[in-house]
Amino acid sequence: MVLASLLLLLSTGWGALALWFQLPGGEALRWAVLAVWAASGVATLVCWWRARRARALLPWLLAFALLLVWWATIAPARQRSWAADGARMVGGKVDGSIVTLDQVRNFDWRGDADFTQRWEQRSYDLDRLRSVDVALSYWMGPAIAHTLVSFGFDDGRYITFSIEIRKERGESFSALAGFFKRYETVLVAADERDILRVRTNVRGEDMYLYRLKMAPAAMRSLFLAYLDEGAELQRAPRFYNTLTANCTTIVFEMARRIAPGLPLDWRLLASGYLDRYLFDIGALAGAGEFAHLRETAHITAKARAADKSGDFSASIRR
Repeated sequence: MVLASLLLLLSTGWGALALWFQLPGGEALRWAVLAVWAASGVATLVCWWRARRARALLPWLLAFALLLVWWATIAPARQRSWAADGARMVGGKVDGSIVTLDQVRNFDWRGDADFTQRWEQRSYDLDRLRSVDVALSYWMGPAIAHTLVSFGFDDGRYITFSIEIRKERGESFSALAGFFKRYETVLVAADERDILRVRTNVRGEDMYLYRLKMAPAAMRSLFLAYLDEGAELQRAPRFYNTLTANCTTIVFEMARRIAPGLPLDWRLLASGYLDRYLFDIGALAGAGEFAHLRETAHITAKARAADKSGDFSASIRR
């Protein structure tokens, strides 16, 4: 009974959060529904312990089953009033070694809500792909970082891919809400002077940039995997999940299709420690101990100094 009681309390708590984040209507209505739901769970538990009969659970189990049916009907949307920076999904076509990307973001950021929008079409020759870098941008303590992957070409150009929540206008991110179908997923392709600079120079995040040790064929495969991911998201929208489908785990799944032997690790969930994981499996380029690589990868000051400079990508790598 103790174990079953704990499960009842946990499911009552899960249901309360699901209702809070998904129930339509104003805050007053949600508080009222949550109060009724929580009171029902507690009352069921009290009655069960007093009567010691399983039938005392039947009304609550029926209510929970109905909640699960409602939950299963909640589907990700293609069209909402999206925030500008995630309003467009990158798409692309491949012609031999030439990849043409549509909807490449190249915003001019003056503030988090003050920017000039630019969406561009760009072409890249995968035969000229020379590097893959992973950027970790810290915005909420040492354990949590946003993961971005940047591809470099021999003409000095870089294109960065970022898997993000697709916010609606005026919406902000909540890690807790991310467990409860609150956000769709978007794949953004952007110029580094946009997507890296906005994090370091506008939002005040702390960033590290590491060169990955990858063979040319693997680099090419990862680039194309991003195109496949974007195409799949356009065909079938998906919800972002803080734990299982986030900016790090989705990249890991793409990389694992290229290198199936990549080991699972708790640092894939605590993304702030992803760099140490990459070092431990021998995926980071460069010599020396991890502390030295981490020190040289710290680009926040360089990014802030380069700011709107035309050679932003070169400056952060010097």
